[in-house]
Amino acid sequence: MRKDKDRPRRSRWWVGAALVVALVWLFGAGPLGMFLGKLGEVQTNDPGAFLPVGAESTEVAEIAEGFDREESVPAIVVYSGSGDTGESLDAIAEVGERVAEQPWASGPVVGPFPGTEDPSVAQFVVSIDPAYDTGDTVAELRELLADEPVPGLQAQVTGPAGYAADLTAAFGGIDSTLLIVAISAVLVILVAVYRSPLLPVLVILASLLALGLSGALVYLAADTGLVSLNGQSQGILFILVVGACTDYALLLVARYREELATRDSVPEAVLAAVRGVTGPVLASGGTVILGLLCLLAADLASTRSLGPVVAIGVAAALLSAMTFLPAVLALGGRAVFWPTAPRRPGAGPAAADGPAGGESLDEVIGRHRLWGRIAGAVSRRPRAYWVATTAVLVAAAVFAPQFDAGGTGQSEVFRTEVEAVEAQEVLTRGFGSVGGAAPALVVADADRLDEVVAAAEGLPEVEEAVAVSEPGPPGADAPPLVEDGRVLVEVTLAVPPESSDAVSAVGDLREELDGVEGADTLVGGVTATDLDTLETAQRDFTVVVPLVLVVVFLVLIPLLRSLVAPLLLMAANVLSFAAALGVGTLVFEHLLGLPGADPVVPLFAFVFLVALGIDYSIFLMSRAREEALVHGHREGVLRALAVTGGVITSAGVVLAVTFAALAVIPLLFLFQLAFLVAFGVLVDALLVRTLLVPALSLDVGSRVWWPGRARRSAGPADGAPAAAEQRG
Repeated sequence: MRKDKDRPRRSRWWVGAALVVALVWLFGAGPLGMFLGKLGEVQTNDPGAFLPVGAESTEVAEIAEGFDREESVPAIVVYSGSGDTGESLDAIAEVGERVAEQPWASGPVVGPFPGTEDPSVAQFVVSIDPAYDTGDTVAELRELLADEPVPGLQAQVTGPAGYAADLTAAFGGIDSTLLIVAISAVLVILVAVYRSPLLPVLVILASLLALGLSGALVYLAADTGLVSLNGQSQGILFILVVGACTDYALLLVARYREELATRDSVPEAVLAAVRGVTGPVLASGGTVILGLLCLLAADLASTRSLGPVVAIGVAAALLSAMTFLPAVLALGGRAVFWPTAPRRPGAGPAAADGPAGGESLDEVIGRHRLWGRIAGAVSRRPRAYWVATTAVLVAAAVFAPQFDAGGTGQSEVFRTEVEAVEAQEVLTRGFGSVGGAAPALVVADADRLDEVVAAAEGLPEVEEAVAVSEPGPPGADAPPLVEDGRVLVEVTLAVPPESSDAVSAVGDLREELDGVEGADTLVGGVTATDLDTLETAQRDFTVVVPLVLVVVFLVLIPLLRSLVAPLLLMAANVLSFAAALGVGTLVFEHLLGLPGADPVVPLFAFVFLVALGIDYSIFLMSRAREEALVHGHREGVLRALAVTGGVITSAGVVLAVTFAALAVIPLLFLFQLAFLVAFGVLVDALLVRTLLVPALSLDVGSRVWWPGRARRSAGPADGAPAAAEQRG
């Protein structure tokens, strides 16, 4: 009697606690969403800022400051028309004078010059003060050119400043377009999964609150200099928060629905659901967070900064899914599933999927139809299934070593037409070589200047090498400027500095100058920065990948209380990544004819696929262990496969769709990453978790839990063979 009297009191306590948690999130994290729109204020998209201190191009940039060489970002203004631009040079020069009067112009413009190869092209160069925002400055420059047109000619802006501005513009609207696309796609999937108008809204609301909290924390960290934020990190942050929070929510809601079928009390069902998924969700979130933090071991600053930025987002997603969502589920009760709310116990033929449920394996398989049939098929021929699945993945992985991650030129990173690329093509047509606007910078011993110049000019990719000289009257032969016994040589390349050919040329230049004895040369500049980025990214891959594998393995051991199961999951997951990379090779190179890939694409894809893709195997095997404690190993695996099939598939589709939304940003890097992660997640969710892992677990038997044992506790007996299997 006393127990019945206490129930209303406990219910009121639950309602009050749940209401407090929900209100704290709504009125605490909700207003923080304003920081999402302010993240652009703390972004840094300058490639040079992402290099390690010890990079050769970074050293050259620091040394060059001692030569009184005014730091600036060159912008090339290109005029083109149908006739000879020589007749319009005076008008172009007048425009150049007005450009030079702008506060962001550091000195007079250079030119204008008529095209040497095509007289219908002309150019002048303006140096932009780096104290001004390059994107805003180029936008002002383009507006000025549009307001003061030269009759019959089209004016465009390219060069390092033009590319930087167009790269910044590519990320414009990322906080609105990307979110709209991702959340709309997720909402459609959730409505199809739940067939309920309210529950998808609650899940999306949990994701948005997590996004608001993470946006505020990332803004604070970037504003105080703790992390470095760029456009690509922001885009990945948005996607991963929505995808991860939705995945955790799907798992929680599915378990909550199970518990409602066996319990009359909503708060007890919520608490049981939270207890049931806390282990796998924390392990899942832990693998992602720790895997991302492994990026701190990278030398490339843009890679290193991604780790803590996105780890903050995953932590916020985990917190929202495990606190706000249970609170609103407790407040909503069974009504959140309307119009398909689960029946109360005893009110109809509802059945329990929990490990302690009284259903036989045949009843579970029969009720879960599709996944029951898959579980039945796998149970009959497990070895045939895992061997066939492995063969398919290996066949795709064969192409992985051919993946071209040698980098691309700046002109190749855009997937849409941009002004900087179009103007660069016009400039090349008019002048042939256009390397003078961003020359390679060589620091060398002053006593070896002649040998250095001769060695540089001996390369076919070099047009001219000239030492920075002492200031003097025009036309005078000024001696080279010497600082601390060193000289600075500007090397004009015979190829556009933003191209992949220029990166190769700088590599050849470094190799050639290393052969000049006693010169102690260092090569820097815009193109050298691209080369150092490529080489540093390749080093990072060899360091971060083993670290991620070790960290994820160590997370799986306590979760599964086994050494064998984590090894099997890791091997399956790495094979899945290799298969995704192999398919990516075929799609990118042979189907789409893409020019190559950014060197960080394989590393980012690996981190996301290993940390995220293994989640589905975690969800399956943690449930399998839970079921095995009651029903034995074989039945436990089959029950887990049948019961979790729908929710894990939904989670995989949701995450794949959210990552695919990155393709709306018109950059080659993010398109390739979106494809690899989306495809790899689907492989993990639909193939690895569905066939490979359960079939392999059945074939290996209860030894998969070694050195621990998934012994059965008191529960429905499943016969002597299963008991003997546990002892084995």
